[in-house]
Amino acid sequence: MFAVTHLRQAVLLSLYGASAITALALAPAVHAQTLATAEADVAPAPLQSVTVVGSRRATSSSTDTVVPVDLIPMNKLAEQGGQFDLAQTLTYISPSFNSTRQSGADGADLVDSAALRGLGSDQTLVLVNGKRRHTTALVNLFGARNRGNTGTDLNAIPMLAIKDVQILRDGAAAQYGSDAIAGVMDISLKKSKGCEAIAGYSQYSAGDGENWMGSAYCGFDLGNGGVLALTGEYLDRGRSNRAEPDNPRIIGDTKTESQTIYANGELPTTGNGRLYFTAGAQKRDGSSAAFARGGVGSDDIPSRNSAAMYPNGFVPFINAKIEDRTAILGHRIQLGEWNTDISQTYGYNKMKYDISNTINASIANLDLQNGGRGVSASQFNAGGFSFQQLTTNLDLSRYYDGIMGKGMNVAFGAEYRREEFKIFAGEAGSYIDADGVGNGGNAGSQGFPGFQPGDITNAKRHSNAAYLDLEADFTDRVKAQAAVRYEKFSDFGSTVTGKLAGSIRVADSVLLRGSASTGFRAPSLQQSHLSTTFTDFIGGVPKEVVLAPNGGVVANAAGIPKLKEEKSTSFTLGTTWTPTQAISLTADLYHIKIKDRIVLSGRFTADNYPDLSARLAALGVGEAQFFVNSADTKTQGIDLTASHKATVLGGRLNTFLAMNVSKTEVTDVHAPASLRGFEDVLLSEKERLYIEQGAPRSKFTLGFNYGLGAWDTDLKIIHFGPQTLGTFSGTAEGVPNQRYKSKTSADLAFTYNINKNMKLTFGGNNLFGARPTAQDADQTDNGFKYESVQFGLNGTSYFSRLWVKF
Repeated sequence: MFAVTHLRQAVLLSLYGASAITALALAPAVHAQTLATAEADVAPAPLQSVTVVGSRRATSSSTDTVVPVDLIPMNKLAEQGGQFDLAQTLTYISPSFNSTRQSGADGADLVDSAALRGLGSDQTLVLVNGKRRHTTALVNLFGARNRGNTGTDLNAIPMLAIKDVQILRDGAAAQYGSDAIAGVMDISLKKSKGCEAIAGYSQYSAGDGENWMGSAYCGFDLGNGGVLALTGEYLDRGRSNRAEPDNPRIIGDTKTESQTIYANGELPTTGNGRLYFTAGAQKRDGSSAAFARGGVGSDDIPSRNSAAMYPNGFVPFINAKIEDRTAILGHRIQLGEWNTDISQTYGYNKMKYDISNTINASIANLDLQNGGRGVSASQFNAGGFSFQQLTTNLDLSRYYDGIMGKGMNVAFGAEYRREEFKIFAGEAGSYIDADGVGNGGNAGSQGFPGFQPGDITNAKRHSNAAYLDLEADFTDRVKAQAAVRYEKFSDFGSTVTGKLAGSIRVADSVLLRGSASTGFRAPSLQQSHLSTTFTDFIGGVPKEVVLAPNGGVVANAAGIPKLKEEKSTSFTLGTTWTPTQAISLTADLYHIKIKDRIVLSGRFTADNYPDLSARLAALGVGEAQFFVNSADTKTQGIDLTASHKATVLGGRLNTFLAMNVSKTEVTDVHAPASLRGFEDVLLSEKERLYIEQGAPRSKFTLGFNYGLGAWDTDLKIIHFGPQTLGTFSGTAEGVPNQRYKSKTSADLAFTYNINKNMKLTFGGNNLFGARPTAQDADQTDNGFKYESVQFGLNGTSYFSRLWVKF
C-alpha cells in the first residue's frame, strides 16, 4: 500500500495525542476511516467513500495514494493555534508552503498569496471540497514574494469552517488543469454536527498590531439525513509600525477588518444521491501605508506636495474594500456501477481602492498658479478591478475488480470554465495631470494613482477540457496511475498534458514511489489585461511607471507577443520507511522544469530602449513594464519528514520534523525579436532573483507536543534558510545583492483543558524576536532596512484563545 506522507502522520501526532496515534498505528498507509473517526471524536463507523486529492478513486476501506499528500487536520490548529488566519497557519506547519505577509507592497499588503515548492502563487492550484477555487483580481506588482503573479486568497476562508487541508506535492495539471504545476491544495470544509466558538486576542511585544478574533460554527440536521454547517468569523487586525522614530514611514502589518460567513452541507435525494452545496462571502476593509512624501524644504516641493496642505510631509493610505464570494452546487449519485458527480462552481473577487491622506499635486499646483492656496482634495476613489469565474464539471468513476491484476479504477470527465476580468476607472482627480504632462510626475493621487479611462477593461474567455484517469492495483504491493487531459482556451489555443505514477512496496515497512508528468499554466486574464500607471520609489526617488497590457499600444510598439501558456515537466521519486509503530520517515525528491514562464519584465526607459521614448513621453511616464513569456526555469528539491511518539514522565510526547530544501534557477531568457540584445532589461538581475529566491531555499519545522493531565504544551522551532535578493542599482554598478542570513523562530503555547467542552490557550510566536537581516533601505523593495521576507519584520507576538463547545 502507498503512504500518505509522513507530515500527515506527524501533524496527527501533534494534534491528536496518544489515543489517535494508537488507532492510526503510524502505519505507512493512514486509514482514512480511522482518520475521520479521530477528527469527529466518535466511535468507528462505516465510511461510504473517501476522496484524497490526486486520486479519483473512492474506496470503502483505506485510502492509498501513489504521490506525496500531506493531510493537515485543522481542528486543533483552529482551536489552539497562535496564528489567526489560514495562510500564516500553514506557513508554520507545511515546509513546502510559503506565505509571507508583505509591507509597502500596495494591494499585496492586503492579500497573503500562497505558494508551494518555491514556485509562484499562480502555479499552485487551490480546491475547496474538490472544486477549483477562484483566484484574486489582484496581480502582485510589488513585494519580494510572488511578484507578477496572481494567487488565491486563503484568508477568505474561516479556519473554524475547515476540516482539513490536503497538499498534493506533485504536478497535477493532467488531473486538474491549469495552475497545478507545483501542486494542489484541497481545503475540505466541515459538516459535523454540534456547535463551537472561539474568541482570540494577540498583539506584538512592541505594543501594537492588536488582533481580535471571534468565530462560531454550528452543524445542524437538515431533512432526512441532511446536514447544514454554518460558520461566521470576525477578525480585526491592527496596524503595526517598525519604522525608527525619525523615519516618517509606516512599516508593518496593514490594518484590516473582515467579516466572513460560510455555509456547507448536503441533502439526500433519490436513491443514493446527495445534493451538496457550499456558499461563502467575505467583506474585508484594509488600509496600507504608502511611501512617505516630504514636507516643506524637501525634494518633493512643489512637485509632489503642497505647503498649504502638508507642510511637514504626509503618508498616503491605500485603502481597499475587498469582496470575495463563492458558491458550489452539485449532485453525486451512483448510477449502476458508476459514481457520477455534476457540479457548478462560482467565484468572485473584487478590490476597490480609496486613497486617503493624499493629494493630487498637479491640481494643487494649478490652483496655486491661478492665485489659490495650492490645494486639492485629500481623498480619492481610485477605481479597482474584479475577477469572476464559473466552472462546470462532470466526473464519472468506476472500480473494476480483478482487471489489470487486483483491480482498476477508471475515471473520466469534462470541464467548462468562463472567466471575466474587469478594471474600472477612478474619479478624475485620482489620475488627471491638471498642470500638463512633464511637470515633475505630480499627477494623480499620491501613493496610488487611480485607474484611468484608458485602463477600463472587460476581458472574457472560456475553456473546455476533457480528461481520462486510470488507477490500477497490479498486486497488493504494486500500484500505478495514469492520466491524460486535453484543454482548449479561447484566447491562446489548446494543450495536452499527461501523468504516470506508481509505487512498489519492497518490504512491509518500505515503500518506493515515483511520478512523471507534463503540465501547463494558462496566462491569467489579469496578467494579459492589467493596465495601470503607478509611482514606484527606486532608491528613495519616485518614478512614474506604466504597466502596459498585452496587445495594447505600448506593448505592441515594444514588440511584445501575445501571451501563451507555460509548459512544465515534473519528476518525483520518494520513499517511506516505518520501522516501528513509533517511528516514521519519508523522503521525496522532485525536479520541475518550466518553459516559457510568464514574467513581469524589468523597466524599459527612453535610455535603455530609445524606440519607446516618444510613446512614454506622451504618457507622461518614465518607465514601462510588460508581462511576457521569456524565462525557462528549473526547480529541484527534497521534502523530508520524520515522526516519533513516546511516553515521558507519565505524559505523551509526540515529535515531528518536516523539512524542505529547494533551488530554482533561471536557465534561459529568450527575448522577443524586437527586444533581442535587451535581455538584461527584460529580466534584470533583480527580477531574476525574485523568481529564484523569492522564498527561502530551505525551511525546517521541528515540533513537540507534550500532554500531561489537563495540560498540553506545544513547541515549534521553525528555521528559515538564506535568501538573496537584488538591488535597484545592481551588482554591475558595484552594489552587492541583499543577502539574508538563516533565521530561527520559536513558538510556544500552553493549553489548559478546563473540561471536555472548554479549553484556554495562551502563548507566544517568534519568542526570540528574530527579524530578517538588515539591508540598505535605498535598495530594498519596501524602502526599509527590514524586507518582508522569511517570517516578516514584526518580531515577537503574544496570544490567547478560549474555545467552547456547546
